[in-house]
Amino acid sequence: MPVPAGGGVVVLSQAPSADASISRNPEGRDPNRGPVTNLPLPRYVSLKGNEGNARRGPSLSHRIDWVFRHAGMPLRVVAEFGHWRRVEDKDGAGGWVHYALLSGVRTAIVQEDMAELRAKPTPDSDVVARAEAGAIVRLGECIVDWCRVSGGGERGWVPKPVIWGVDAGEIRE
Repeated sequence: MPVPAGGGVVVLSQAPSADASISRNPEGRDPNRGPVTNLPLPRYVSLKGNEGNARRGPSLSHRIDWVFRHAGMPLRVVAEFGHWRRVEDKDGAGGWVHYALLSGVRTAIVQEDMAELRAKPTPDSDVVARAEAGAIVRLGECIVDWCRVSGGGERGWVPKPVIWGVDAGEIRE
């Protein structure tokens, strides 16, 4: 039975029970999966076209906070609501973007100037190309510490910390 406490707060009192449970998720939904798509959260996607508006909230009536202007730009989906996805870029900037503006094609952005693309995923392998900081590359296979990327007609392996758009523990075949 509820017992009033100071300040109008109600305290519920009940006998201890081995059957009682604690849940942050009373609907039984996995909090690491999107409620709309059931895909993992967070996850990476890319911008489908040359421009995408990031809004303050998940509808056209919300103001535009950011405009993403690079086709293929990697974005991290951190939330879902209806046809809208809350995304952020490598700097944490973002907002709500309509799902039709996003693609499941995986890309990454080079974070280190003149990053070396290597023939094999080892630090002593031959350098086959170099990529400027800010270059958007297509993400291929990823092993423990390396990812294979391609762009500008070149392809090679880079250490994961050199790019943004893949999680440290992520493995891709």
